[in-house]
Amino acid sequence: MAERFGVIAVCGREAAYGRALDGVVDPGVNVVPSGRELFRSVSAHLRRGEGTVVVPMTLGRDPELVADTARTLRAVPGGERAATVLAEPFGTAQHLVGWLRAAAGRVPETSALLVTAPSGDPFEDAELYRIAALVRRYGRHDLVEVAFTGGDPDPAEGVRRCRLLGAERVTLLPAGFAPPEAPEVSGAVRLPVDVAGPLVPASALRRVLAERVSDARRRWRERGDDGIATGLTAAENHGHSHTHPPGEGHDHGHGHHHGPGHTHMHQHPSADGAGQVIRSIA
Repeated sequence: MAERFGVIAVCGREAAYGRALDGVVDPGVNVVPSGRELFRSVSAHLRRGEGTVVVPMTLGRDPELVADTARTLRAVPGGERAATVLAEPFGTAQHLVGWLRAAAGRVPETSALLVTAPSGDPFEDAELYRIAALVRRYGRHDLVEVAFTGGDPDPAEGVRRCRLLGAERVTLLPAGFAPPEAPEVSGAVRLPVDVAGPLVPASALRRVLAERVSDARRRWRERGDDGIATGLTAAENHGHSHTHPPGEGHDHGHGHHHGPGHTHMHQHPSADGAGQVIRSIA
């Protein structure tokens, strides 16, 4: 890779296509949505003689962002692509569970939790229910519900459900990069609604981003792995064709590209680390 390199944070719905990172990342980081803007940013770095490390800014619910980023980078002309590396995603579902549990630990036990994120496709939204179930199971709050900005149920409906289930206070926990706005809730009984967040403080976000960049550059130096081939497979197991009956494992192997003629295989555990099926909460 070129001695000089730039960092590009490519964003989807979880980061409001970049708006949620305004003023949060270091000034030298280019924040762009996927697609044409990403391609233009990579090309601009290459014209300046710089390599690029591209980090998909997902918290684990948007594998298509990773795959789409890899497809865009694959479109960079072959000779120039050698100066472009795709990093591991900013976060995984395991990270998201951990961050949400930490945030929940700062909320009084008497408050209901409403885990809130931008709506995605049905499988991304179903994943948030699973994540919320883990937050409840390993936390100290009796009531943990889910809501989607731009989806169903929306935060206002989520607050109403919490109220019907007996909550006297509700705290919105963001499962995206930007804290949600407290919704206006109609009804005879108004209950206090708090908004926690951001999920990942700015200092921690910058640190994690730097770690992803450092790991990607080291992987390229040591193994010649640009990460693109792996990224292309990120969304392959996302959808109707990828379901398991209760009790079955969730391990998969796939190849990684390490330059001409080199691949290796490894296994990925399920997002909860044990492959078990946990009932999501309604």
